[in-house]
Amino acid sequence: MPLPPPLMLTTGPVTAYPEVLAAMARPVVYDTDPAFQGFYEGVVEKARAALRLSNPPVILQGEAILGIEAAAAGLIRRDDVVLNLVSGVYGKGFGGWASRHGREVIELAVPYDAAIDPAAVAEALRRRPDIAVVSVCHLDTPSGTINPLAEIGAVVARHGGYMIVDAVSSFGGMDVHPEEVDADIFCASPSKCLGGTPGLTLLGVSERAWARIADNPDAPRASFLSLLDWRHAWRRDRPFPVTPSIPEIYGLDAALERYAAEGPEAVWARHALTARAARAGVRALGLELWPRSEAIAAPTATVFKLPAGISDEALRDRMRDRFGVLVSLGRRETAGKVLRLGHMGPAAQPVFAVTAIAALGAALRSLGLPAAAEAGVAAALAVIAGPASPTDDIPSSKASLGGNAALL
Repeated sequence: MPLPPPLMLTTGPVTAYPEVLAAMARPVVYDTDPAFQGFYEGVVEKARAALRLSNPPVILQGEAILGIEAAAAGLIRRDDVVLNLVSGVYGKGFGGWASRHGREVIELAVPYDAAIDPAAVAEALRRRPDIAVVSVCHLDTPSGTINPLAEIGAVVARHGGYMIVDAVSSFGGMDVHPEEVDADIFCASPSKCLGGTPGLTLLGVSERAWARIADNPDAPRASFLSLLDWRHAWRRDRPFPVTPSIPEIYGLDAALERYAAEGPEAVWARHALTARAARAGVRALGLELWPRSEAIAAPTATVFKLPAGISDEALRDRMRDRFGVLVSLGRRETAGKVLRLGHMGPAAQPVFAVTAIAALGAALRSLGLPAAAEAGVAAALAVIAGPASPTDDIPSSKASLGGNAALL
């Protein structure tokens, strides 16, 4: 008999909400049916409201990496200088796409347990006034750190540059919206904090970015990477560039409905409280958080350092196989150094932080490390039960800084 599926406390994709899965089981209809085209227009409007956009967003038919690559291909011109802000694995990765399309990519990097300093961004722009595009990953899940996006966006806006934002692991789990942080292309995903499935990308594109893309002769057209092809697909009187994934659209609609019904502020608070409880439990177990400051620790993922003598795969496997909790390993530069507890969408429930800490403490003990499992559980419960400031559980796109930035 197969084992029951583990409790997925990973950093994405996540276990989708039941109403999302139920919606995806509805009959597939013909995409040119006027009834479906009207339904799709309504889904785009719900996404626009969730993103707090003044213009319709784009829904791309692929998981969020498609949107990030399409942003680079559409917005970056061949003679552009791009400033890529790097505080983790995914921020680093964007440089590869940027280098395919621009003339030069400058990297401003900090250690992967720190955050980008807006003052360093301002200095980089002062040194190189020819920088046209700035790219930043708001929340790099392999590190569990967040960058002060609103402040960075303000710096870029004053410079007159265009900003591409990877908000895949933050949108829906904290207070961050494209126009409020001066993002020109803002990439989000239904498969993280919205509790959807990993088949679509949500993109907020500013009007000035649309004009730039349309004026870019190298921007993809008649291509899976084309943003222009999808710009007006939300209109019921326009055909889709390619056949959309009907079940994924149904699921996105249900995810957006759920987000609006619970209320964004309540959703953000639920994510933040779960993360605070997990961090308290991790510390009480005698473990060290990976972010050098809790001020930059993500509300959607708790990343902690592995204790000496314990392998990441052994600890992950023990938590899954013996205690029924699945967590994520580190990636690339953080691989073998950390484990990651995800608090996204359905997993962002404070009681799951308690479950994760209990499983983690018991797994460490079974591997020969004298972890204070009871103390970890008690610390997590104390956070959930204890008084908190009204603003403690509503994080925003602003984050305190950790470490000094370096131009590389």
